[in-house]
Amino acid sequence: MAMPISRFPFRRVALALALVAGGMPALAQESASQAENQSANQIAAASQAAGEAVLIPNRVIYPGETVEAAALKQVTLIPGKHKPDGMATRLEELQGKVAKRTLLPGRYIPAAAIRDAWLVEQGASVQVYFTAGALTISATGVTLQPGAAGDLIKIRNIDSGKIISGTVMADGTIRVGAS
Repeated sequence: MAMPISRFPFRRVALALALVAGGMPALAQESASQAENQSANQIAAASQAAGEAVLIPNRVIYPGETVEAAALKQVTLIPGKHKPDGMATRLEELQGKVAKRTLLPGRYIPAAAIRDAWLVEQGASVQVYFTAGALTISATGVTLQPGAAGDLIKIRNIDSGKIISGTVMADGTIRVGAS
């Protein structure tokens, strides 16, 4: 006696063969690729409309390492998303700065996590200037801490041994005021 052929196992086999042979039917592939193209076009149009591009690290940047353009990548934020306040996202804000802490790839860079590069290192010999009107006094000192332009640091006067505070100038000298 012949056994009736069930339709369900036949459909399973036919579906498996169709998937192995060609994946999805051509009509479904076309509609899926059209949907992908439409969504890609919509995202591109929205990102042009939003237009907010930010820079994020593309690799780990360790503390003390100088941030270089090669270590950053530019990404465009999705529509409706804005960067949080206090984040450095432009090349001008990041180029040549030094990381204070580890910066992870794909994350925003907090402005507090970067600093200017030191103009004077700790223990460096520097020229110290005091100016009052036409009077200028210069001396040689040793820095007791590193500093960038505009930083107030401590210096030891080599001649007297006194510790004084002064402001680091752009040329690497130290300006002290009357105390």
